[in-house]
Amino acid sequence: MKPDTPTNDLTWLLKDFVERTSGAQSALVTSRDGLKVSYFSSREGAEPDTLSAIASGMHSLAIGATAELQVAGGVRQVTVELDEGYLFIMAAGEGALLSVLADGSTDVEQISYETALLVKRMPEHLSVALRNQSAVGGQPVL
Repeated sequence: MKPDTPTNDLTWLLKDFVERTSGAQSALVTSRDGLKVSYFSSREGAEPDTLSAIASGMHSLAIGATAELQVAGGVRQVTVELDEGYLFIMAAGEGALLSVLADGSTDVEQISYETALLVKRMPEHLSVALRNQSAVGGQPVL
């Protein structure tokens, strides 16, 4: 599935999430390789393409860290605590990530719970295929 196709438009779901979740400012669904799929923000200046790349990179680093540190299990969520807010990144279907930017007043446990519910509400057809195979060895680019 390619990003920004009508069947991938989850903007209505992200808008509903941001409007009803205390502290949530932006929500983004992106492919694991950093392409924006759907986005909604209630704040000015948010750049979804940049946030997509950040989310993809941070999630990939977390996966690499679990392997390098030989920690059992996978990555459930990446949480970044900022001076005035939080960034939450989690898997959202096969090949997709959900990122939520929240303000500093956010109850971290509550928003983690709400994002988990949002992931469950996303349709199964959300699966986002990785871009083309790499030129070396025909392996997927992760």
